[in-house]
Amino acid sequence: MPMRRSSEGTRTLSGAASLPAGHRVYAIGDIHGRADLLDDMIAGIRADAEGFSGESCHAVFVGDYVDRGLASSTVIDTLCGGPLPGMNQVFLRGNHDDMMLRFLDDPAVGIDWLEFGGMATLYSYGVQVPPTARSEAELRAAAETLRARMPDEHLAFLQGLALSFELGDYLFVHAGIDPDRPLDDQREQDLLWIRDTFLESRARLDKLVVHGHTPTDEPVVRRNRIGIDTGAFASGTLSCLVLERDDQRFIQAKSR
Repeated sequence: MPMRRSSEGTRTLSGAASLPAGHRVYAIGDIHGRADLLDDMIAGIRADAEGFSGESCHAVFVGDYVDRGLASSTVIDTLCGGPLPGMNQVFLRGNHDDMMLRFLDDPAVGIDWLEFGGMATLYSYGVQVPPTARSEAELRAAAETLRARMPDEHLAFLQGLALSFELGDYLFVHAGIDPDRPLDDQREQDLLWIRDTFLESRARLDKLVVHGHTPTDEPVVRRNRIGIDTGAFASGTLSCLVLERDDQRFIQAKSR
């Protein structure tokens, strides 16, 4: 799969937001079970980071590792292995990852999760569930089988996902923030699920928010936010925002 490096279609934010000197961030968008694109992106980031002589590189994954794509378990396995050694690797929780954990604890949420893309995740772990599964017994059996077949490392990875990461003038979250609440008083529900209230806001925020969750054809750059979910599952394009000082650019992994 080809890698594309580009700043095309972005707005420069020089002077508006920056990272501390000596730091570089690679922020990777929603993966959704596309292990092929993840592998290619990891190779692309490693190549891009060659020769970096600063203090620290950070790889920030903004969540939604599972569902929809057919290789969710492989994605989690890759991320558990720390695929970018030498970097500070930060893994944020997406709403799909959260739904998967909730299903393990409370199979009653399974109807929503299965219709939300969870059926593909179960398939990736070898859990066979009838497409018409709706009963409490069927959902409980699926949750128990998933827990039995999921490696302990995968469960620990999902349980340890962070809600946010902050560096310099940037805040990294999965979905966004409530622009009417202070940054230190954000609700978990909004960090994982918010859309319109955040996406439509033109307010200048205390931090420039980098987020996924809402797929677009290309990354979206605004004065108060940068959206990096380019719908990898359906589009075949996984995007990564590269930040250093007050510069920004994108690299992308594209399926053929």
